[in-house]
Amino acid sequence: MALRENRANVTCMSFLSLGLTEPLQRAVAAWHYEEPTPIQAAAIPAILRGADVWASAQTGSGKTAAFALPLVQKLAAARRPHGRYVSALILVPTRELATQVVEAVRRYARYLPQPLKTLVAVGGLSINPQMLALGGGADLLVATPGRLLDLIDHNALSLAEVSVLVLDEADRLLDLGFKAELDRIVGLLPARRQSLLFSATFPPEVQTLAAALLRDPLRIETPDTAENTPEILQRVIEVDAPRRTQLLRHLVETNGWSGVLVFVATKYTCEHVAEKLVRAGIAAAALHGELSQGARTQALADLKAGKVKVLIATDLAARGIDIPKLPAVVNYDLPRSAVDYTHRIGRTGRAGEAGVAISFVSAGTHAHFRLIEKLHSLTLEREQIAGFEPRETEVVTPLVAPDGGGIKGRRKSKKDKIREVAARAVGEPVPVRVVPPRPARVVSPRTGGGF
Repeated sequence: MALRENRANVTCMSFLSLGLTEPLQRAVAAWHYEEPTPIQAAAIPAILRGADVWASAQTGSGKTAAFALPLVQKLAAARRPHGRYVSALILVPTRELATQVVEAVRRYARYLPQPLKTLVAVGGLSINPQMLALGGGADLLVATPGRLLDLIDHNALSLAEVSVLVLDEADRLLDLGFKAELDRIVGLLPARRQSLLFSATFPPEVQTLAAALLRDPLRIETPDTAENTPEILQRVIEVDAPRRTQLLRHLVETNGWSGVLVFVATKYTCEHVAEKLVRAGIAAAALHGELSQGARTQALADLKAGKVKVLIATDLAARGIDIPKLPAVVNYDLPRSAVDYTHRIGRTGRAGEAGVAISFVSAGTHAHFRLIEKLHSLTLEREQIAGFEPRETEVVTPLVAPDGGGIKGRRKSKKDKIREVAARAVGEPVPVRVVPPRPARVVSPRTGGGF
């Protein structure tokens, strides 16, 4: 696979200069897009001329418009094949991202002379309405891999006429275990097609996928610059784990945030923290994978509308969720994967707005947060909030006995193993000793430490 690289250092361009037609220019003007972002300036012309593209861009960089705008223009100029065929396919990892992408496509297609038939197919909903909607095919289908294969197995559609394939959040697709589904889907696609791969990170699995999918792709990377780096104040607050909910309540009540997205590790914690906040008189809701699609959609809509102030979510919300002007993100639980830290905090500080990202660190998670810092080249000061100073100190218990055997009653948990692998990946030794707590700064409730 040959790579042609474009670092996307494009400035002072207009959407007109990118080759977009008048209906698309009207659409971007209606949404107050003043000038293309670097990823848009590099990707749109390449996609319009039919090139395969392998692109990376940070969260909030305008990635969806980078592939959706030229895709809408290409579909508007083409004729949809008759029957149960689709002309273009966008694969995404989650239902929420699918909804967001299809909404963006419909927004950009608003001023076309002839409307595009754009459909979404995701799990968690009845398959029958989706099968009926696919009658006569579609110009564009946005789908999660599992539901797409269900529809194919029901003979509701064929991929034999797909001219453009887009993999959005390719790394997340693989993280969620869709490798087998992707292999099967690619095998059903025509060999002659345009393929676009967008991914925030490029581990070996994504590189292998790109090599199999793309032909002579243009590689686009958007470097971090002062102009395109989100303005996010990152803070780390030390607190004992049992007091995190109380501290969260204190921060919400004292900082006047219009909305907060709080990340937790499990469905139980999600429901438990939301219930505690509601009992304290704070409008809160839970968002996790076991909710119905209707409940998940409603929770996000309520946060955007201001009906809910605090949304407690598992990592399904870390990628692809666009909440305009979200002022704050809180890592109640740290992400298990250090890579996901960026995707979580990237929900704030979008579209030129400033935001704050707070991570709670307790005695058992100091070492894990140091791994996050090392991976992202960060050095963040530890803070303590008056009235919530931690009493526990960081004690790392050895997971192996001096003779190399396991310690009775202390088998390694799955989380312990993940952290050990992460430590080795960034060259940090796995700690086996008592580590004194790092110096902390006490912040008074009045000053709030920079809020």
